[in-house]
Amino acid sequence: MPTGPAKSRLRLLLLAALLPVVGCSRPSYDTSTPDAALDSAQAMIEDGNAQYLVDLIHIEPRDRTFEDGVTEASAIEDVKGKLAELFGRLWTVATLLQEQFPDDVSEQTDAYLADVDGIEQADDDREFGDFAGRILANPFLFIDVYRDRVEVLDLGDGTAAVLYEDEPVFGGFLAMTETDDGWKFAVPTELVQTSEYWPQTRWEWAVIASMMLAVENSLEDFENEVRTGQFRSLDHAAERAGRFIGESVVVQGVIYAMMKRDDEDGGEG
Repeated sequence: MPTGPAKSRLRLLLLAALLPVVGCSRPSYDTSTPDAALDSAQAMIEDGNAQYLVDLIHIEPRDRTFEDGVTEASAIEDVKGKLAELFGRLWTVATLLQEQFPDDVSEQTDAYLADVDGIEQADDDREFGDFAGRILANPFLFIDVYRDRVEVLDLGDGTAAVLYEDEPVFGGFLAMTETDDGWKFAVPTELVQTSEYWPQTRWEWAVIASMMLAVENSLEDFENEVRTGQFRSLDHAAERAGRFIGESVVVQGVIYAMMKRDDEDGGEG
C-alpha cells in the first residue's frame, strides 16, 4: 500500500477519475404524483435537460416477441432512446439560435404566444418557414410558459386526466398513468395499436427508430452550420433546417409506407 507522497498522488488520481462520473450523474426528478411529474417536465426544460422528457412518456407494449427475439417493449425503448437524442439536439439548436438571433427569436416567441392565447395578429399570412422558426427557436416553449394553465385530475384508478384551461388536452387523447417508475404521460394504446399507422412488426419499429435518428442527424448537420455562422436570420436558418429535416422525413416516411403496404398484402414481415 503506498504511503506518504505516493499515497497522496494516488488519492488525487482516483479523485480525478471519479470527477467525470460524478459530474455526469443523471439528475433525479420527482414523478411520485401527476402534478409532480408535470412540474418535473417544466424543470427539465429550465435545467436544459430536454432529453429526459422522454422518461415521462409511457407506451404500453404488447406481450409480443418478434422473429429475431426482440420484444415489442425493447423496440419501444429503442425508439424512445432515439427520441431522447432528438430532444437533446433540438435543445442545443434552439440555444444556439437564441444566442445568434435574439430579436428574431423574441418576435417569433411573441407570435407563438399570441396564437396560443387566441390573439389576432396583423400578419395572418405566415408561411411554413415562420412555423419552423418558432419550433427551432423554442421547441419546448409551451411546457415552460403554460404550466400554470395545465392541471391534472387524478381519477383514483391509476390514471389522471390532463386539462388545459379546464378542457381535456387533445380531446382527452393525452392522459397520465401510474407506472412502477412513477407517473407518466400516455396515449390510449388500445386505440392506437389498432390504427393502420401503428407499428406492428419488428421492422416497422426499426424504421420509426431510424426516422428519429435520421432527423437527429439532420439537426446535427444543421447545428454545425449554425455554429459556423452561415445564416443571416432566423428565417434563413429555418428554411435551411426545413430542407435538412424534410428530406429525412420524406425518405423514411416512404420506406415506412411501403412496409405497411407490404404487411397488408402479405402479413407480418
